[in-house]
Amino acid sequence: MNELATIGIAKEPEDLDSLISKAREWIEREQERRHPRLDLFGEERKGCEAELLNAEQMLSCITNISINGADLILNRVFDSVGFNRIEDPVFRQLVKARLAYPASKAATAEYLKKHFDEDVSLSKIYRYLDKLSDSQHETVQDISVLHTRQVLNGRIGALFYNVTTLYFEADYEDELRKTGFSKEGRHRDPQIILGLLVSIGGYPLAYCIHEGNKYEGHTMLPVVTEFVRKYKLEDFIVVADSGLMNSDNIADLEANGYKYIIGAKIKNESKRIQEWILSQPKVDKQMVEYDKGGSRRLLVGYTDDRARKDAHNREKGIQRLEKAYQRGTLTKDNINKRGYNKFLKMEGDIKVTINYDKLEADAKWDGLKGYLTNTNIPTGEVYAAYHNLWHVERAFRISKSKIEI
Repeated sequence: MNELATIGIAKEPEDLDSLISKAREWIEREQERRHPRLDLFGEERKGCEAELLNAEQMLSCITNISINGADLILNRVFDSVGFNRIEDPVFRQLVKARLAYPASKAATAEYLKKHFDEDVSLSKIYRYLDKLSDSQHETVQDISVLHTRQVLNGRIGALFYNVTTLYFEADYEDELRKTGFSKEGRHRDPQIILGLLVSIGGYPLAYCIHEGNKYEGHTMLPVVTEFVRKYKLEDFIVVADSGLMNSDNIADLEANGYKYIIGAKIKNESKRIQEWILSQPKVDKQMVEYDKGGSRRLLVGYTDDRARKDAHNREKGIQRLEKAYQRGTLTKDNINKRGYNKFLKMEGDIKVTINYDKLEADAKWDGLKGYLTNTNIPTGEVYAAYHNLWHVERAFRISKSKIEI
């Protein structure tokens, strides 16, 4: 901050009003000197009553103001991608509104009316969404995939997949909305599982919806297989987070002939491999490789930043557990594998304590991250490919922070 002028120093409270008044006068003089004001309807124009009357009449005739800058830009983008193949005007309006002002369906209807003078009622939006789901969603996907191929020079080299959960504030379950493990911690609310498949750069390719109580790992292979079949994809790599993988899923990927890069659960590896991992020197931003046989490569990387983050998060988690322990609110129901509850243990039949030996053992893994792949691409490319999963995470964050269920 730069000091432009000193007006004075107030030694008594009553001096403040005088100094504030002087400061305001100084600001007005500076503004007038730097940016002279145009007194269009003030003292300088008292003799121009006719012009003033004409201006007031013109302003009184304005009944609506449309802000169409975003509209003009988004119309061109919409057409250039190829979505104008779908001639339904509601689709265009909803897409533009979603990009310009992401909100609930009710707020979208209000936004379109207020800013673009588009009379799209809430009931019309609901009717159109049924139509989109029933007969237009495949066309939308075809357009999106064609555009993505054009952007990526004809080749979709990597398929990034991840899932999230969307909960509903409802009292009862139905065939789709089921209670299950909720990423938002809303375990009592019915939910659905949303899976999203994107390309490098975050271009959407396909999505799937499953029952809220379905295991996440069983959602990926069907959507990937259908996408590969439909668009005759060749020479691609499936990239997914470790939470979606188990030995059966890996075997299924290999049985289908798919190349993959997935997050490895290194703490679940055999004792021999765990000992090998922990025996490696921890050098910032370096990666070591272990040959697991059968074309499987286990890559383990270490970074100082991740180590600091792991230690910080664990410390915060343990502080919460210690506060709960001191209050006496920990029970055997708290002993589970969620978060830092995994460091709790039972002593006797009723006493729950914190297992500090387990904490010390966990600290040895700070900064380490594993990747499992059956590709032969260089280590650096494996790391770069996996960390492009943030495109899916970003899509989920945008949707879940704006969509009102």
